[in-house]
Amino acid sequence: MALQSGRLAVYVAFNCVILALFSFTSTAWARGSPNVMSLLQPYDFLYYSGVRAYFSGEWGKAAEQLEKSIATRESLFRVRRQCHDDCMAAGTEALKKLDSEQGTMWDLWTLDWVHQKAECLRFCIGRSVTHVGQLPVSADIEYEFGIRNPYNFLQVTYYKLEKLQRAASAAHTYFVANPSHLEMRNNIEKYRRMDGVTDEDFQDRESHNEKHWVLYDAALQLEANSEWKQAAEKWKACVNETLRQTEECRVQCEVASQRLPEDRGVDSVDGVFEKAAALSLSLLSCRQSCVTQVATRPGRISAQEDFLPTQLEHLHIAQFKAGDISGALQMLRSLLLFYPSDKDSLDNLQLYHETLGGDTESQSAQPAQEIVRYISHSLQEKKLLYFGMENLDFTFTDPDLWTPEDVVPESLREIWRAEKEKMNEKMKVGEQQEEVDDSGFFAGGPVPQVGVTITMDDKMLNGTNRVVLDGVMTEKECDRILQLASVAGSLGDGYRGRRSPHTPHETFEGLTVLRAVKLAQEGLVNQSDAKLLHELGERVRTVLHSYFRSPSGLFITFTHLVCRTAVTDDQKGRLDLSHPVHVDNCLLEPETKQCWKEPPAFTHRDLSAILYLNDDFDGGELFFTNRDAKTVTARVKPSCGRLVGFSSGPVNPHGVTAVTRGRRCALALWFTKEKLYRDREREEAEAVWAADGHSVVKTDEETEGGATSSRNARSQVTKEKKRERGRVTGGKDEL
Repeated sequence: MALQSGRLAVYVAFNCVILALFSFTSTAWARGSPNVMSLLQPYDFLYYSGVRAYFSGEWGKAAEQLEKSIATRESLFRVRRQCHDDCMAAGTEALKKLDSEQGTMWDLWTLDWVHQKAECLRFCIGRSVTHVGQLPVSADIEYEFGIRNPYNFLQVTYYKLEKLQRAASAAHTYFVANPSHLEMRNNIEKYRRMDGVTDEDFQDRESHNEKHWVLYDAALQLEANSEWKQAAEKWKACVNETLRQTEECRVQCEVASQRLPEDRGVDSVDGVFEKAAALSLSLLSCRQSCVTQVATRPGRISAQEDFLPTQLEHLHIAQFKAGDISGALQMLRSLLLFYPSDKDSLDNLQLYHETLGGDTESQSAQPAQEIVRYISHSLQEKKLLYFGMENLDFTFTDPDLWTPEDVVPESLREIWRAEKEKMNEKMKVGEQQEEVDDSGFFAGGPVPQVGVTITMDDKMLNGTNRVVLDGVMTEKECDRILQLASVAGSLGDGYRGRRSPHTPHETFEGLTVLRAVKLAQEGLVNQSDAKLLHELGERVRTVLHSYFRSPSGLFITFTHLVCRTAVTDDQKGRLDLSHPVHVDNCLLEPETKQCWKEPPAFTHRDLSAILYLNDDFDGGELFFTNRDAKTVTARVKPSCGRLVGFSSGPVNPHGVTAVTRGRRCALALWFTKEKLYRDREREEAEAVWAADGHSVVKTDEETEGGATSSRNARSQVTKEKKRERGRVTGGKDEL
């Protein structure tokens, strides 16, 4: 814009006013204008109506109102986006005058442009939304929809209405964002066992808002298989979808009505320009926060740092390995816009130039324009926000690590450097040497069961709190449990042969203790075999509790009889794993060597175990790695009665090699020191036996330390309730 240099400071401050006046005008009109014909009611009102109907037991009305609230919210976002696009050209003539050097009325021309655009948006949105529906909703409502709580109510409502497929879908949608919700986990398992409910019914109804994460995970998988051309395509699609999601978020910030400063409790903001500046800075802060929002997986608390630059790094490497050197050069130049002095990137730049040789046209490839625009807009917003911090006492947390120092005013740089250093230190934690296991377990205790021998200990397994024990089961017991698995599998109920959640080359089947008990009640399996399945969990718990010398009580948190079967004629050229490398109680990020102990990980797991039943198959070996998920430190070959136990934390990443022939069966168990997270299904099974007059023996150890565990559990559940977030990725984390 042709502005004289003396007006620059005024112009920077006035930019805040420009953005604010739109939201100010929109909100003021929504307060005072008469009602107009519209389609969309306020979705918070519909939600509250649904919740009231729910607690009144009016299930039909509750389902209708809750579904309407979800659909109305989505429609409102679409209307805002469409009106934003339709009104882009509003006030163009006034805007053009800003580039003119004649006169000194640039401030009035700017206001003319803002007013025309605001009028367009007011009229456009008013055709579809009531004036009440345009008002900002409360933070509580935003939180309710953020954690997907409407689906929590819907799953019970549909269950009451006997619409089980819809109930299963609602339960899964809620659980994706709340995997630490134990009641919902149990509900989902019950839905899986109900007639008429199939695996296809467990759909995430909010997945359309998370397409970039689907692409991200698919690209990583293709990279792991060295399918570079397909990986490059997925990474490119992921970058584009991330940019689209970010832009969509930014548009919603701009078009949605904003609360005025007095609504925020800002008493010191008196003048209209001060209020406009405060409002506009909040708008800019909202736009910047979209980086964090898009980079946070469903159910995760923390965003993935440098999400977009990380994708660009993956993309240019995949393109280079796929032979697309010019494309790799363009993406590398795009990455350098974020980190222009990064040594690795500069080395790669030289390599790409050398590879291209005399191809001057390819060597002159410029950064992608969409990345150039993204950075340009972001830097302009940051400059205004830091101006507000320095001069208007505004509070802003920069979501990016790549922000150049010269954007930050000199008076704020010392604080900014300190905050950036904290973020960098956090990211470096995972790159440091493996930490000492803080699980509270100490391997090397006695093995109380006669006939059980220690085959491999920490030293032989090259790790911490790892053990392999033989003789935990007899051959006869292995045969009985294998027969139980076969019979239950043939029934096709509760033990479903389906494609593995981890690989298309295997089928995956599982049986719980409770399901085995119910099959025994129906006379379909032997009662003694179901009891043996239950008793094996207690046997393993007793052995490992003693060996790992846990000072507190140890409770079974989940037991699952799992079989993986190689798909015949689908093994040629197979490169994947039966179960990729993972950690049982935290989210492993091999690239950064960090392990985030937060949902969707099962953070309550403390000890893991696998009790093998057979060895008449090929592959299926358990292996341990370092945090890079590549460096294998130990391997364990399955055999009848062999038990592998290890602490569930980040010192023990592990995976399972591909089962290429036959059927691999094992009993997977997880244990917790928190009584709150004990396996409720086992208790239900025990209650069934008790009702039938059968006794179930519990060891004294299970009740010892119960008071301490309960106290710890209460403190833990408080933390979980505060977090209220998490997700599940499909099947359980079977070993």
